[in-house]
Amino acid sequence: MTETLSLLLALLIGISLGAIFFGGLWWTVRKVFSSNQPALWFLCSLLARTWLVMAGFYFVGRGDWVRLPVCFFGFIAARLMVTRFTRPEAGHAH
Repeated sequence: MTETLSLLLALLIGISLGAIFFGGLWWTVRKVFSSNQPALWFLCSLLARTWLVMAGFYFVGRGDWVRLPVCFFGFIAARLMVTRFTRPEAGHAH
């Protein structure tokens, strides 16, 4: 695999991990309002999301540390995208 393709794959994996992590956080926050055990939801969600992201970063960084910052950049970019897409519309307070 060429270096460019390897870095592009790391970026796409980072975006995917970020979308799952921050999208899952958004889903969890919305879910706890209707739950009888919100702390359990938060704890299980945190553990699952963190485990998944750590495993993803471990997979990406195996053998070449240069892919890690690229993956992290994708992760942060996904945070910005999820924040933008999940923002309530102006005038629609919850």
